Amino acid sequence: MDPNALAKAFVEHYYTTFDTNRPGLANLYQDGSMLTFEGQQFQGAQNIAAKLASLPFQQCQHSITTVDCQPSGPAGGMLVFVSGNLQLAGEQHALKFSQVSLFKHVLRSCVLD
Repeated sequence: MDPNALAKAFVEHYYTTFDTNRPGLANLYQDGSMLTFEGQQFQGAQNIAAKLASLPFQQCQHSITTVDCQPSGPAGGMLVFVSGNLQLAGEQHALKFSQVSLFKHVLRSCVLD
C-alpha cells in the first residue's frame, strides 16, 4: 500500500476514534509507546489512554488540514506529521493543533511508537 494512503487512512481512523471513543485509542499503542504532551511523558498504552481521557474536554471535532509522511528506519516505519483544527463543544473558535507520530511495523501491522 502507498505510504501516503496508509498514513491518511490511519489519521482518519485515529481522529475519528479520538472524537467519538477516546478510550478506544489504547488499542493503537503498545507498552513501549511514548506520548509527550506539553512536556510530560506517558509510556504504555494504558498510561497514554489515561492521559488522553483526562484532557479537560469531552466533546471535540478534529478537522485535518495536512498529513505529511516520510519513511523512517530500515524496518519500514513512518514518521507522520498532522496539523489541523480542533473544535471544542461550546466554543466559538477552533484551536490549531499539530501532532507528530512514529509508526513501526510489528508482525505485518503498524502501531504507534
